Amino acid sequence: MGRLFITQREINFINDISKEVIKDVIGQKIYYFPISEIKSKVHDIYEESPEKIFDNPIEIDCLVKYTEPEIRTNQFGFEKYFSVEAYIQSKDLLDKGIEILEGDFFSYGSIFFEVTQAPASEIIMGQIEHGRFITVKGKQSRKGQFVSRVFGPTSDRYNDSDAVQDTFVQQRGQENNKLGKTADVRDLQKNGVLEKPISGAKEVSKDGDTTNRGSSTFYGDE
Repeated sequence: MGRLFITQREINFINDISKEVIKDVIGQKIYYFPISEIKSKVHDIYEESPEKIFDNPIEIDCLVKYTEPEIRTNQFGFEKYFSVEAYIQSKDLLDKGIEILEGDFFSYGSIFFEVTQAPASEIIMGQIEHGRFITVKGKQSRKGQFVSRVFGPTSDRYNDSDAVQDTFVQQRGQENNKLGKTADVRDLQKNGVLEKPISGAKEVSKDGDTTNRGSSTFYGDE
């Protein structure tokens, strides 16, 4: 599409719509563990780090595609190895100063994955400088390769209050929502083209569900 018709305003609109779908509708997240270049010691000769130190995990909104697990057999029987693809909004990473690199790790559910590929997968209207999404491909890390406590929901099979996410709060360009600081930037609001939503960030939760029927506060159910 020609730059005559796709200006910065249209680019901002496309980015904001993408963020709205990911952050205010889908509500999936990964927890990304970047390698600390400061804390990880590099070998003087080989210029490699035998023991990598990771910074605190970063919560990243995305759309996750779970693929069929690979079945591997060995002398002890068979094991399942999982892989995922996470589609992350490019402008959101830029706003937050996050760079996804091969070799870093992230978690989704109770499984930890190593980033095997993080290319820019889509540009906006042929304008090379504007990315829309990147596709992060992850392979399940080997046991003992990466150890951390688990963040976020895991599975309803576990008898744990944190295993199932029962609250989802939108962001909608608000600096803060009920869960804390969002670091969410919507360019059309930032540039004064649109006003911030009057209703603020809505939520899906059990608040107000006196009947225990799984109703949601988002639609005003009781």
